[in-house]
Amino acid sequence: MLFTPSAVVLCAFTALSSCASLVQVQNFGTNPTKINMYVYAPDKIATKPAVIVALHPCGGSASQWFSGTKLPSYADRLGFVLIYAGTPNMNNCWDVQSAGSLTHGQGGDALGIISMVNYTLNKYSGDASRVFVMGGSSGAMMTNVMAGSYPDVFEAGAAFSGTAHACFAGAPSATPASQNQTCAQGLQHTAQEWGNFVRNSYPGYTGRRTRLQIFHGLADNLVKPQCATEALKQWSNVHGVTLNKTVAGVPSSAYTQEIYGDGTKLQGFFGKGVGHIAPVNEDLMLKFFGLL
Repeated sequence: MLFTPSAVVLCAFTALSSCASLVQVQNFGTNPTKINMYVYAPDKIATKPAVIVALHPCGGSASQWFSGTKLPSYADRLGFVLIYAGTPNMNNCWDVQSAGSLTHGQGGDALGIISMVNYTLNKYSGDASRVFVMGGSSGAMMTNVMAGSYPDVFEAGAAFSGTAHACFAGAPSATPASQNQTCAQGLQHTAQEWGNFVRNSYPGYTGRRTRLQIFHGLADNLVKPQCATEALKQWSNVHGVTLNKTVAGVPSSAYTQEIYGDGTKLQGFFGKGVGHIAPVNEDLMLKFFGLL
């Protein structure tokens, strides 16, 4: 009989290999919309590791987003834990429009994601002061939602081609096929109005607010660049900071960086000729998170 060593045995005898893989987690807690949880825990986890929630685009999946960025290799190097949430609902688009997701502690996809965070912090003895969220397109929209509804959970976030928190509020869905595309076309409000949407999502909250990076391509015809401008208006109001300066060539020659205040709470990035979705820049994001 031919014996084939298991991956675990092979890993034990191969010093340079990595055994870590994307693993689905069942029964992780309250999950009103039945979304899916996957975790990537590196072979060498840091003491009190940071946790990053990574949210896929519309039509995507947790496994697709796992393969779509270099974050797993950074986790291997730095020892943080990655949560890859996945939604099977609305053509795999996130619930960024329901009152549940847009209200602290009330439900929607947002509450399921919070259950994932709590599960991960408990299982891996994670650092609750270093929980972050990032995503692309629909995942970027959900990044803004998580920052608005759960500022007590997320220290910082990075949104690649998303929309402001509560931009889709009240819409029947938030898919590209939805009849209501007002938000994605660049729905405008005053900074104060946008800020009120965030504050109303967690009435009475007076703690620190989630720091944000907002990335968007100026050639994005699906989620218009105005959406990023509106998100920056929103978070500048929430954080009480104003545009301080612009820097050409960050993170590359196509981009212009917008720095609000001293840049520690809010940054914007607009890419000339960049379409949908603005590519994830792991170095820039992880430096902003304080992990690099």
